[in-house]
Order: sequence, then C-alpha cells, then structure tokens
Amino acid sequence: MTQGIYTVILNEEIAPAVFKMELAGDTSALKAPGQFINFKTEGLYLRRPISVCDYQDGRITVIYKVVGEGTEIMSRAMKGNTFDILVGLGNGFDIKKSGEEPVLIGGGVGIPPLYRLCKELIDAGKKVSVILGFNTENEIFYEKEFSELGADVTVTTADGSYGVKGFVTDAMCKIKYDYFYTCGPEPMFRAIESIAQTSGQYSFEERMGCGFGACMGCSCKTKYGSKRICKDGPVLVREEIIW
Repeated sequence: MTQGIYTVILNEEIAPAVFKMELAGDTSALKAPGQFINFKTEGLYLRRPISVCDYQDGRITVIYKVVGEGTEIMSRAMKGNTFDILVGLGNGFDIKKSGEEPVLIGGGVGIPPLYRLCKELIDAGKKVSVILGFNTENEIFYEKEFSELGADVTVTTADGSYGVKGFVTDAMCKIKYDYFYTCGPEPMFRAIESIAQTSGQYSFEERMGCGFGACMGCSCKTKYGSKRICKDGPVLVREEIIW
C-alpha cells in the first residue's frame, strides 16, 4: 500500500450517476486485478473505497456510482484537481486458477474491476466470456470496451430493453466455462452460487472504516475463520464462503 496525491486527468459521466475518472500518479502498489483504492474527500472523516478498473504508465482508471456525499464530491472534481489516495488495497483476483475458458460476471458498478481481469486473462491466452448485468438499457456501460479486448460479451437487462432479458444467471446457464469470477451485489452472488458448476472467486462490496485491516469493521466469517474484506478480501474463493 502507498499513499499519495493523485491528479484528475478525466472525470466524465458515462451512464446515469456513473462516472469514469482517470488519475495520474504512482501505480507501483497495484499488483493484481480487483484491488481497490481509498479516496480522502474534503470534509468527510472516512475515506471512500473504489475498485480499480485499469492501470498503466502512471495512470489509474476508476468507475464509480454517485450514491452518497463522498462520491457526490468526487463527481464534481475537474481536470487538475487532486485527491489524497491510498493505493494497492485488497488482495485482488488470482488469475492462475482461471482454467482455459473463464466467465466473468458483473452487476452494475461491480463491473469495473473485471475489466483489468479480462485484459490479463486474454493476455494469458484464455478464452474469456463476460456477462454484464443491468436493470435497463440506459444504465449500460463498457460493453464495447470488453468486446475490444477480445472477450465474448453478453449483456442482460432486467426489463429486457437490451440484450438478454433477465439476470446474469439467465445468460450464465447458457455459456460454457470452467471457472468463474464475479463482482456485484450479494443477491446476485447468491443467485450465481445456486447454479454455478465450477469453482470461482467472489469480489465482495462492503462498507469499510479504514480500508487496510486495522479497524476490523468489515470482518466476515468464513469456513477458515474470520477474514477482513478490505485486507483478506475483497476477493474470496467459493469454497471458503459461508452464505
């Protein structure tokens, strides 16, 4: 983990209340897809944890949704503004377990950390399928970006306004895969758990106090004892999770 001042290069709305921000600064602490960074926002005590979408050449890309005061402050940031950020938090996804035909399943703002994961899996020669789940067509983002990496992309919408009508599990049951990775809300996880035919990794979203394991505020029970989502997670393997 490193702490530094990062400069906003880009901050634009890419879907209703969903923003893409690019930041310039040190990326040396980022070691695996699925890690997150922790923003200090003016006037607020707790930092805001945001998953990393991509990173390269001293640049970090994050995609976040405005859901409260902290992310609302972030959404107003302009090019040249700076943030105090903790970088390289969490354990990230393990791509060594992927098999040859992994499927990546994302729901809403759980989608961004899967982008870097997809890039690394394709670079490793894997045949990657991606399922992106949304409520309706106007919420969709990053379909094109995943396709441009070379992934086979399926989009689902709950209202049937675009792609497959239904939920990510409606698409998952029609795709051949030998491992899965997923990030999104817990109800989606429970649905995936009920039909998944292989091992996999879940990246959990959780409210955090410190973001680096000191406060124990995001602890959860697993089959192997208590783990901290911020430090021992956010990625947990299927076999250790107690639902």
